[in-house]
Amino acid sequence: MAFRPLHDRVLVRRVAEGETTKGGIIIPDTAKEKPQEGEVIAVGSGAVGDDNERIALEVKAGDRILFGKWSGSEVTVDGEELLIMKESDILGIVE
Repeated sequence: MAFRPLHDRVLVRRVAEGETTKGGIIIPDTAKEKPQEGEVIAVGSGAVGDDNERIALEVKAGDRILFGKWSGSEVTVDGEELLIMKESDILGIVE
């Protein structure tokens, strides 16, 4: 992939949710919400602090994360729909 986010931005691929509920009910596409879980694809070099020092990001490529429902901007890279968001939009890392 020929895309590298700048500063404190992160490129995320949404993780697809299951087609059925735990009880076995099939969820139609029109009733599905977009998942709020994703995998970090690429990260920027970090934010610049008040002292002009680079502040490294806590997430790295390959991390599985949770983010807010309205976080990020949808972009298409190499024909794939991805999200680009600031690290502050990330709620946490799934371990």
